[in-house]
Amino acid sequence: MLLNDDDHSFDYVIRMVQELFYQNHEQAQRIAETIDSSGRAVVFTTHKEHAELKVEQIHGYGRDPMVSQSKGSMAAVIEPAE
Repeated sequence: MLLNDDDHSFDYVIRMVQELFYQNHEQAQRIAETIDSSGRAVVFTTHKEHAELKVEQIHGYGRDPMVSQSKGSMAAVIEPAE
């Protein structure tokens, strides 16, 4: 799950989702819109070890250079699939 904040732009979210999760632009944009409207979005469903790797990649992606107050990467958490 990616969590919403005011420190990252739509472009950042779209670019990160495309690069880390191999989504096309439209899919990544839908995820960014869901995060914005709902406060969070499921980005990927997989087994626990792979999910942990993806969270590490999100946390290592870095700050958004387009947003001056951005100090680091987006927040992401692992939740059990329903």
